[in-house]
Amino acid sequence: MAAEGSIVSLNVSDGGVPKWPIAEARVTFLGLEGDRQANPEVHGGPERALCLFSAEVIAALQAEGHPIAPGTTGENVTVGGLDWGRMVPGSRWRLGEWVEIEITRPTTPCRTIRESFRGGDFNRIHHALHPGESRVYARVLREGTVRVGDSVRELGPGAGG
Repeated sequence: MAAEGSIVSLNVSDGGVPKWPIAEARVTFLGLEGDRQANPEVHGGPERALCLFSAEVIAALQAEGHPIAPGTTGENVTVGGLDWGRMVPGSRWRLGEWVEIEITRPTTPCRTIRESFRGGDFNRIHHALHPGESRVYARVLREGTVRVGDSVRELGPGAGG
């Protein structure tokens, strides 16, 4: 897997999960326009503007029998073709032509996503229990519009432009 992949799905909801796919979205410093979080004290805000997840991790979880799909665990952006292990705090990425983000931290799963897991085991994607298989939060460094199919490229720490 490489340091370049693509956006597989963009996902929004009016609060809560699942999030539903859309073809394109404007990315602002507070997240995807048209998307809301059910609990803004825990989700969202500048340091958690976007939640990203790997299409390959989702596929592996499906192969284990989990009824997960893009957006069902609340991620805004599902990406594919990347070495997911490179999506670490401090790494910077360009989505499409303009949007730049910095990964801030792995997410901590909660019971609201239990329907995506066999037996309700939402901790199956807990970063402490299954390193490299969790969703990640990101801050937005440069706003813009992204579309399904757009590239996702690693910029490196402190990179930009």
